[in-house]
Amino acid sequence: MVDREAGTAERLLGRLDAGVARTLDRALDERELGGEEGAALFEVHGTELLALCLAADELRRRAVGEVVTYVVNRNINFTNVCTKRCGFCAFSRGHLEEEAYFLPLEELVRRAREAWELGATEVCIQAGLPPRMDGSFYLDICRALKAELPEMHIHGFSPEEVRYGASRSRCSIEDYLARLKEAGVDSLPGTSAEILDDELRRRIAPGRISVADWRRVIVGAHRLGIPTTSTMMYGHVETGRQRAAHLALLREIQKETGGITEFVPLSLVHGEAPMYRTHTVPGLRPGATGEEVVKVHAVARLMLYPYIRNVQVSWVKEGSKLAEWCLSAGANDLGGTLINESISTSAGATNGQLVPPRELRRWIYDAGRVPAERTTTYGIRRVFSDPANDPLEPLDEAAEHPERFGSYFELIHMDRFRFQDTYRPADGGRDRLEVGRVGGWRLEVGSNLQPPTSNLEHRSVARG
Repeated sequence: MVDREAGTAERLLGRLDAGVARTLDRALDERELGGEEGAALFEVHGTELLALCLAADELRRRAVGEVVTYVVNRNINFTNVCTKRCGFCAFSRGHLEEEAYFLPLEELVRRAREAWELGATEVCIQAGLPPRMDGSFYLDICRALKAELPEMHIHGFSPEEVRYGASRSRCSIEDYLARLKEAGVDSLPGTSAEILDDELRRRIAPGRISVADWRRVIVGAHRLGIPTTSTMMYGHVETGRQRAAHLALLREIQKETGGITEFVPLSLVHGEAPMYRTHTVPGLRPGATGEEVVKVHAVARLMLYPYIRNVQVSWVKEGSKLAEWCLSAGANDLGGTLINESISTSAGATNGQLVPPRELRRWIYDAGRVPAERTTTYGIRRVFSDPANDPLEPLDEAAEHPERFGSYFELIHMDRFRFQDTYRPADGGRDRLEVGRVGGWRLEVGSNLQPPTSNLEHRSVARG
C-alpha cells in the first residue's frame, strides 16, 4: 500500500541535504550568501537542484514579478580583426587572413537606420581590436550614429575596447569614458569579463584585460552616469568557487555604484573555440551541461538578490527550450532580437542570428509569464497580455526574409568588406603595410608611422 503521507511535498523537501536547506533558507530570508555557500550550490543535483530553482524563482518573483522582458535591438560587430588571440574566441582574425572583414562607417549607419525603421531602440556595438586603430574611431562611430539617429540607444564597447581606445588615444580610462559619453554612448556591455580571476584568465586568454582594469572601466562608467551590464562566461576550466567569487565581485560593485542593469550568464560555445580544437588548455570541458546552465542562472539570482534585479538568459547560447526553463530558475529577461549575431555563431552556435519579437513573446507565454518590450535600461515600453491577439510587427514581417540582413558566413567572404592589405613605399623609402582602408578609415603598421588620422577626414578613399 502506498504511504501517501510520505509522498507529500513537505516530506519531499524535508529530504534535502541539511546544508543546502540552510543556504536556501538564508537566501529566502534575504541574507547575502557567501562565496562558499554559492560554490556549494553549484554542486547540487536532483531534489536539491529543484529546490534551488524554486528558491531562485521565488526571489525572481519578489524582485520583478511575473513580467519577462526583451529588447528590440541589432548587433553590429564591425570587424573581426583583432590583436588578441583569446583561446575561447573563434570570431577574431588576423589582419592578413582571408576572412578578415571591416564594416565602413556608412555601413554601420545604414544597419542602424534599417534596425530603427524596423522598431529597434538599441544598437549593440562590439568588435575586435584592429591593429594601429585611431583612438577616435569609437567616438566617430557614436557621433555618426547619433547624427543620423539621435534617439537610438548606443550600447557599445566592452571594457577591453574602452581600455584599447584609451591606450590608442594616450589618455586615461576615465578620460576616455568621458569622451565616449560626450560622443553619444548610452551604456556599456559588461563583456570581456569571462571569469574575474586573473590566474584563470592567463590560462584561457593571455593578455586579456586584468580584473583590476575591468573593474576600473565598469566603476568609472557608473561614476559618469553610464550604466553597464555584467556577464560571466562559464563551462570551460573554472570551478564553482571561482564562479561564486565572480558573482560576489559583481555584487560588491553594484552595492558601491548601483550602475549594473542586468547579469547575463554566457556558457562557452566550444565547437570552434581555438583552445578546444587545439587542446592547448588542460582540463578544458566542452561547454556547460544543461544542468549547469540552469544552476548558474539560479545561483546568480540568489547571490545577486536584491542588488542586480535582472537576470538574462541568452537564447543564442542556450536555444529556446533551455531558455524557457531558465525562466523558472531565476531568469526574467530574454535579451534582444539581435538581427545579426556573429560572435557565438562563429564559435559554432546553431540557434540563429535573429529571433523576432513575436517569437520571443511566444516563448514567454509558453512559460506562463507576461511578455514586455523594454528599453536597454529596463524601462517598460509595452506589456502584452493576450496571446490570441498578439500583434505582428515590422521586424516579424522582415524576419520572414532573413536573407535581407545577410549572415556572418556571407560577410567574411564578401570582397566589398574585406580588410585590405597592400604594401606600398612610405616616405624615406621605408616599406609600410597598410592593413586597412575601408570606408575611408586607414590602418597602418610599420616603422616611424604617425597615428592614422580620423576616418571622417578621408571620405574620398576608394574601396579596393
